[in-house]
Amino acid sequence: MTESFDPEWGSSTLGIRAAEPRTANREHSASVSMTSSYVFRSAAEAAAVFQGEAPGYVYSRFTNPTVEAFERRLAAMEGGQSCVATASGMAAVLSLCLALLKQGDHILAARGLFGATVNLFNNVLGRFGVTTSYVDTTADVAAWKAALQPNTKLLFVETPSNPLCELTDIAALAQLAHAHGAWLCVDNCFLTPVLQQPLKLGADFVIHSATKYIDGQGRGIGGAIVGDAERVGKDVFGFMRTAGPCMSPFNAWLFLKGLETLGVRMRAHCENARAVAEWLERQPSVVRVFYPGLASHPQHVLAQRQQHGYGAIVSFEVEGGREAAWRLIDATRMLSITANLGDTRTTITHPATTTHGRISQQARDAAGITEGLVRVAVGLEDTRDIIADLARGLATLR
Repeated sequence: MTESFDPEWGSSTLGIRAAEPRTANREHSASVSMTSSYVFRSAAEAAAVFQGEAPGYVYSRFTNPTVEAFERRLAAMEGGQSCVATASGMAAVLSLCLALLKQGDHILAARGLFGATVNLFNNVLGRFGVTTSYVDTTADVAAWKAALQPNTKLLFVETPSNPLCELTDIAALAQLAHAHGAWLCVDNCFLTPVLQQPLKLGADFVIHSATKYIDGQGRGIGGAIVGDAERVGKDVFGFMRTAGPCMSPFNAWLFLKGLETLGVRMRAHCENARAVAEWLERQPSVVRVFYPGLASHPQHVLAQRQQHGYGAIVSFEVEGGREAAWRLIDATRMLSITANLGDTRTTITHPATTTHGRISQQARDAAGITEGLVRVAVGLEDTRDIIADLARGLATLR
């Protein structure tokens, strides 16, 4: 594997050139190492590698050249020292928490989290004595400070949030967390390191669902945690080695290839999404549009300050609740009705009954996820075709 990359390269260059996994065959395109185990020249060599006294690969549950290449490349793009790849984005969240938290610890989380993350915090970690409380995603630092508990060990946010694209001031929250002796973790799934780098703003950990924009074509499931060499490189890696929520080599290869085009894809996604958001804002059937790239977004200035683009998620609310939202969605012909996002194909979903359908009505109300809310993950089709299909759906509401 080549070591000759400059950490000061731009994000797109790092996505193509960092940690290229070349073998002795010197292949130009990344190869995939599909093996469960590795052989040694002697029993002594095997013992040394197993004990960490000599470099080498042991078992693909925790050491694999293709997975390692993906980890090193993503860490370089995020500006982190270490990365641990996992079987899914949710496995990444679980691995971070189980590696670093213990019974009696407290998580302070943003209210606008992905529904599965809320369920994990409340219904899984809660059973093991790790408690969680929630603060409005857009709350100022004073509100977060007031919600801290003596046993708060981790602050956890998604910014932008799913599905309302609410933002949290990463730098301010990192400063607060560190003053309290806690860590800050940012789910960077929506923006990727191309559009936002939380570690450079003071966050301790970055979580990714590689399933989304990192892959970019809806092919594989995977996740990642990026951070420092001690807590991620040793503690989270140690948990992953023992518990086994590992990424498959083939999926790591898919994600490596995805990173190569991530920069150009994210810029195209942003361009399309902004055009769609601006068009939606002019439609009489639309009550409100949620997109940080719009001047009407209450945190547009913060988005300009901490992001390098506005992302591809556009949510909007229509009158008439669930019945109207479903009618709109069902009337589209090109858009894919699926809760996944980050694909080349534009997707459309009803968050209250899909991504956030498993959390309580009270939690949805608190997060602002109404029955009339529709989320669109804008893909890479021609913008006019995306708009035409949404217009077909909106026409049913007149």
